Amino acid sequence: MTLKIAFLASDAPVAQTARHALAGRYGDVPPEKADVIVALGGDGFMLRTLHATQDLRAPVYGMNRGTIGFLMNEYSEADLMDRLKATEEEIINPLSMTAMDRQGEVHHALAINEVSLLRAGPQAAKLRISVDGRLRLSELVCDGALLATPAGSTAYNYSAHGPILPIGSDVLALTAIAAFRPRRWRGALLPKTAHVRFDVLEADKRPVMADADSISIMDIDWVEIRSDPDIRHRILFDPGHGLEERLIAEQFT
Repeated sequence: MTLKIAFLASDAPVAQTARHALAGRYGDVPPEKADVIVALGGDGFMLRTLHATQDLRAPVYGMNRGTIGFLMNEYSEADLMDRLKATEEEIINPLSMTAMDRQGEVHHALAINEVSLLRAGPQAAKLRISVDGRLRLSELVCDGALLATPAGSTAYNYSAHGPILPIGSDVLALTAIAAFRPRRWRGALLPKTAHVRFDVLEADKRPVMADADSISIMDIDWVEIRSDPDIRHRILFDPGHGLEERLIAEQFT
């Protein structure tokens, strides 16, 4: 069976060149009519593609035309149909973020990798953390904090010294960014069903922004985050190179 493919590419010239070559070789259909969506770019473009196509039936297969390409497969113009038919599928549930800014406006966003809170001024942020309605940390003085999914645990979370999570672990990583008080607090592992709330303390002189996969909300008052099981991102990988293998391999590099 010949698969109907939609090719999407980032603005990078190398990605646009790849899209032109692949579309000429394999044909190209609109995403809503595709059996498979092929994303050409880096991890950032892959995240944007997953968000943009989450209501479509087609899974997404990425080919790296960016830098690191953790969520991508190797680029090749040859044998694409055979590669697509042999892929392994991973299902990812995003985080749902609700944030209220200091003007009282409520914002909503989804994050496949992580939701992060970052100081937006010269002074360290002060955050209060509650989990499932129970106060867990009355005051965290820090540059920020984040809640990461297993798929995003090797991104910003790992750079902030958070743990790498196995893809099927049903766990979220709560990680501090440059914690000052409590100085030794290194974060927590939470069940995927956890409902996490951050309240910003002294927000007038210690402003904080929230970011969900590069969707930024400035001057926030509080943020609530939970995993959304009703949204299922389908990502395709070449055999033996799925997210589980990549997450394990990352810990030995």
